[in-house]
Parts: sequence; structure tokens; C-alpha cells
Amino acid sequence: MIAGLRAAIALGTCSEDVVALEARKAAQADGRAPTVTAAPATPDRPEPADPQLPQVSHLTAHHLARPLPEDARPLPRLEQWDELLHLRRKDSS
Repeated sequence: MIAGLRAAIALGTCSEDVVALEARKAAQADGRAPTVTAAPATPDRPEPADPQLPQVSHLTAHHLARPLPEDARPLPRLEQWDELLHLRRKDSS
């Protein structure tokens, strides 16, 4: 996990997907199998599992499991933008 956090910081991001991916890559490079604590996403059409291939859990299901927070911001006002359409640039003739 620490290797994943360090890699994400080096990339300039705080994305949990990047941290998870980089942590898994570091664990595999050390010869350890990464531990997955979340249940893997159920594919639309199940494919037979090949024991030779590494098992991958998709993080998209994790994001979709949480609803987005309610947006309480007011709707934008467009009157100021209409005024900008009528302004001319100083350097135009």
C-alpha cells in the first residue's frame, strides 16, 4: 500500500484507482499476490476462470456502489455571459 501511495504522489494524483493499481504492481513485483478485500464485480456474461491468469477485481463496481452526493449549488445565471457577447476587444477594429 505504501508503494502505491508513493507512486501516486510521484504521478501527482490522489486517485484511489492509481494507488490500488500501483500497490498491486508493487506486490506482484515482490512476488506476493495482492490481497483483495472487496468482492469482484459480476460480469454481464460470466467467462470461465483460467487458473493460469491473474484474478483482477474491477474498481468501477466500487465507484458505482456509492451514490453521488446531492448537488445543492444554485443553477448558473447566464445574464452576465450574454453581456460578454456584445463586448468588443480593444485590439479589434
